[in-house]
Amino acid sequence: MLSSRFRRHSLRLLLPLLVVVAVLFILPMHGLAQNPPPETGGEAHLILPDLSQADFLGINGRTLLMSGLGICALGLLFGLFTYNQLRDLPVHSSMRDVSEIIWETCKTYLWTQGKFLLILEIFVGVIILFYFGYFQHLEPIRVIVILLFSILGIAGSYSVAWYGIRVNTFANSRTAFASLRGIPYPCYQIPLRAGMSIGMVLISVELLIMLCILLFIPSDYAGNCFIGFAIGESLGAAALRVAGGIFTKIADIGADLMKIAFKIKEDDARNPGVIADCTGDNAGDSVGPSADGFETYGVTGVALITFILLAVSNPLVQVQLLVWIFVMRIMMVISSGVSYYINEAIAKARYSTLPKFNYEAPLTFLVWLTSIVSIIATYIVSYFVIPDLGGDTTLWWKLSSVITCGTLAGALIPELVKVFTSTESTHVREVVTSSREGGASLNILSGLVSGNFSAFWLGLTMLLLMGAAYGLSTLGLAGLMVAPAVFAFGLVAFGFLGMGPVTIAVDSYGPVTDNAQSVYELSLIEDVPGIKNELKAKYGFDVNFERAKENLEENDGAGNTFKATAKPVLIGTAVVGATTMIFSIIVALTNGLTTNLEKLSILYPPFLLGLLAGGSIIYWFTGASMQAVTTGAYRAVEFIKKNIRLEGVTKASVTDSKKVVEICTQYAQKGMFNIFLAVFFATLAFAFAEPFLFIGYLISIALFGLYQAIFMANAGGAWDNAKKIVETELKQKGTPLHDATVVGDTVGDPFKDTSSVALNPIIKFTTLFGLLAVELAVSLSEQQGTTLGRTLSAIFLLVAIYFIWRSFYRMRIEREG
Repeated sequence: MLSSRFRRHSLRLLLPLLVVVAVLFILPMHGLAQNPPPETGGEAHLILPDLSQADFLGINGRTLLMSGLGICALGLLFGLFTYNQLRDLPVHSSMRDVSEIIWETCKTYLWTQGKFLLILEIFVGVIILFYFGYFQHLEPIRVIVILLFSILGIAGSYSVAWYGIRVNTFANSRTAFASLRGIPYPCYQIPLRAGMSIGMVLISVELLIMLCILLFIPSDYAGNCFIGFAIGESLGAAALRVAGGIFTKIADIGADLMKIAFKIKEDDARNPGVIADCTGDNAGDSVGPSADGFETYGVTGVALITFILLAVSNPLVQVQLLVWIFVMRIMMVISSGVSYYINEAIAKARYSTLPKFNYEAPLTFLVWLTSIVSIIATYIVSYFVIPDLGGDTTLWWKLSSVITCGTLAGALIPELVKVFTSTESTHVREVVTSSREGGASLNILSGLVSGNFSAFWLGLTMLLLMGAAYGLSTLGLAGLMVAPAVFAFGLVAFGFLGMGPVTIAVDSYGPVTDNAQSVYELSLIEDVPGIKNELKAKYGFDVNFERAKENLEENDGAGNTFKATAKPVLIGTAVVGATTMIFSIIVALTNGLTTNLEKLSILYPPFLLGLLAGGSIIYWFTGASMQAVTTGAYRAVEFIKKNIRLEGVTKASVTDSKKVVEICTQYAQKGMFNIFLAVFFATLAFAFAEPFLFIGYLISIALFGLYQAIFMANAGGAWDNAKKIVETELKQKGTPLHDATVVGDTVGDPFKDTSSVALNPIIKFTTLFGLLAVELAVSLSEQQGTTLGRTLSAIFLLVAIYFIWRSFYRMRIEREG
């Protein structure tokens, strides 16, 4: 909950900023109203071709895609059925009560975030109204449609985040209870089932909305709907990722440092920071990835649709490619569901009776199985859907091969990530070894080494797969479209998401396993009078407390690993997909790649300056997000140290726990607000400065962001699992070695769960919002000359710098009293 002081502070910030935006945009209106510009052919003016004009297997395209609505419905039913299954699993009241407390604090956080998202939508809404209403001169109904679909995009990101938290807070207590049997298999099965429920619902909702736009919205309005929807979901994901990442790491660090300060155990019920930590696990590791995955899936689709309509001139080929892409998406949902059930049957036969097994093994098998099934299905379905594309009977396998490059990346990248972050990794074990004699210092240095090496190998892998896609794009695609390599890169991003439900599932596995440990400790179930007899009489098993705790800790290590594996997949998708969106801007600026091509070069100074500007923004964002965590964690630790009671109590007071949650929320909101407005105004500033400078800016943000995110995510993962090895394998909690790894883990927390993961939606929001910003700037220059545009650029830059200044100097740690 936000303090009343912070709410007043937010309103004081909001009102003058809205006035500034309104004044800046009213200035040129009179001249523009008298001289409406010609249609630029932007995304809002795209008209979808008639999908019925092409037949596929004797069925017209529209009818074929209608069947996808049924698949989406089945995906939603799968999710809801699993939801009910999880809710009805057996659980002891002491554990259920803890998970419900976590859920209540999560709800408070989500309501606060929802209100904040509406404030942020105002800023984007002003740009939408001004650009489409005044510059593009669209009818009021079209502008309203774009606004409504931007709100729908936010609502989609927000609703799947809400669903993900509710499912996870069912699963955490059920997993903790299942561990009491002393058998590891249920500890694996329940979190994965919860993750698949989230993954199937997320992808099905996203696909359902996009199919409805494609099938039921008039063709001349579809472009409006797609662009509005993409902007909305991108805004929602960016805000939820940034705020969630800040919140979770404030709480995590605040709780973890108490282990060193007071020599208490992990998730000690007397620590008022633990409930906030559990809430943060969901805010950062459930809300963030759910909203991020929803947005990634949608924006990549919008980018490909836009490319096809801009770069392909033959309407029949447009229809064939559009229908093919959506059939691929439908097929991938089916492939993920089938692979999950096959994997579950195999895992049950292999592991259900074993007293111990590697939790990573069945998760790895699921990822590879889904990848193989998706690749095979891609070739089979493509053969039947596009056997003849534009008169070429070989393009079906060439396009399938391009998608396969992305699908392989979705399986190869997790394997490479495990090399640097798994509890079995030699890099992670080196972090432990270096900590024995070198303490926290060498622990941190070894983690940095692991992160840097991982960035090299993952970057090289993406290079090779994108290079292969480029090679395939030279084999006949040029006859159908301009810039076929860009289309190939977009398809690689599409292939990254080929295992969408499974990618989300293994990512969501982590917050459940993390929370399950906490629920176990907070429930104090070992101290419940007569608990062993109660469990035997009511549930028919003999409890094994020691083995239960070991299973939960080992499973948390697997959760850490697979949380780490999903991050580079999503960031890779953002960067590769951004290529396709940047192409749309380039097409507009070069009049269909016919003029100004010499400005897309480092020989053109503004382009080079843009490359420098983008890199600076990435490093500012990294520092600003970590500053918010640092200051918030300081305040949380300060409060906990003053109020923690270790004598005469078994649990922290609910009031103290809520206060820690309030501190986390306050600094998450404050950090997110500064960051969002800095990104918002910086995008406007560079777009208005010079359009080709802005292209360089976007390219730079994508490339710098890719390597910064991979480095930080995997360094953080190495530190996290180094601590886990010390706790589970070496069993050295409370020792100097453990203290050293805790320090490393607290350094890695904002690396892996704040800065790195939030770069993904920041890249996409900047690029997508840039589509509007640069067209707005070009239109203004054509109507009013360059002076006004550059003046506005300077003003926007000053506003951006103000919020950049605030993100550091208004977030500094200052001693109170």
